[in-house]
Amino acid sequence: MRVPLLDLSEQYRALAEPIHEAIEAVLASRRFILGPQVKAFEKAISDYSNTPHAIGVSSGTDALLVILMALGIGRGDAVITTPYAFFATGACIARVGAKPIFVDIDPDTYNISASALQKYLEKNCRTDSSGDLTTPDGEKVRAILPAHLFGLCCEVNAIQKISERYQLHVIEDAAQAIGAEYRFGGKIAKAGTMGKAGALSFYPSKNLGAAGDAGMIICSDDELATKVRILREHGMELRYYHRVIGGNFRLDEMQAAILSVKLPHLDNWSAARRAAADFYRAEFMRTGLTEKITLPAEPYRGRGLPNHHIYHQYVIRTPRRDVLREHLARREIETAIYYPLGLHEQKCFAYLGYKKGDFQETERAAGEAFALPIYPEISREAQRYVVDAIVEFFE
Repeated sequence: MRVPLLDLSEQYRALAEPIHEAIEAVLASRRFILGPQVKAFEKAISDYSNTPHAIGVSSGTDALLVILMALGIGRGDAVITTPYAFFATGACIARVGAKPIFVDIDPDTYNISASALQKYLEKNCRTDSSGDLTTPDGEKVRAILPAHLFGLCCEVNAIQKISERYQLHVIEDAAQAIGAEYRFGGKIAKAGTMGKAGALSFYPSKNLGAAGDAGMIICSDDELATKVRILREHGMELRYYHRVIGGNFRLDEMQAAILSVKLPHLDNWSAARRAAADFYRAEFMRTGLTEKITLPAEPYRGRGLPNHHIYHQYVIRTPRRDVLREHLARREIETAIYYPLGLHEQKCFAYLGYKKGDFQETERAAGEAFALPIYPEISREAQRYVVDAIVEFFE
């Protein structure tokens, strides 16, 4: 049996007719950039996220980039983030000229550790004569950029308390966590809505995926939303008048139309992923594999949060990862490593001065963690085949 990591064919078959109709409507309208489809999708995401502003952009990466630009973060500044995330999380900080500062992750959730964040600030940063929080090299610390990895929210309450104490912005990388819920300040909030701004990605493999690149910025700050809208069109407010330099960060009508068809199904798809995760967990426990592999953490389960985890990825870990993956590949079971190297070890970040051993939990995860097949339509037969293959490996 062949089991792919992700199979979008069933999703497409179920929605083929309305998607084709939406595409035809865009072609007939002859409006292709920032038209009525984008406005409608922005309104739908705003309503879904229960946040005043949703601004469509060209990708999740550009969503992060534009947020940083809109906040005026650049040369001489620093942003604290995780070394265990997709490359864009750290790269966007560097692209605006700021310095990425990495702090280690929680070994159970893979998300940035709030205690490591607090420890870094207390040990390394000082308040200068102007009242600014600075790094040992003199950069002004402007923001914390946590990534809600694999569909699970970070410890946002703890991060928010730290940000308030040090007067830092919180920019949420929610690219992998659209719809994931967290009890924030006593209320249920969705990923991306708890900080100054949040970045969403609609890359095709995401829980809500486009037919290409697409992203969204969500926020409650009116002034920030206005800046973002200007920046996404080359810094243009009145046509061909540019007060600032922005970029071409626009969401196109075709992607917005397709995503509008898919959005009403998102919570059901995430629930199906959770059901698949529950099945994996039950099978791994039944077969005794929990003594051999570490399963995904669910710290918010049982707290009245329907979307406590949306399982963008189902990530397990074992010190024998690489040979296990080879075994699964021979059984035609596709897996993937997210991520094989911490950002602090990437060659492009060598100038930051980090070295191997600086972030032990990140490096352990990079050497042990990998993702198993998960998607809403995965069959229980396919999942049993995956579990049986792992049992076979450890026998």
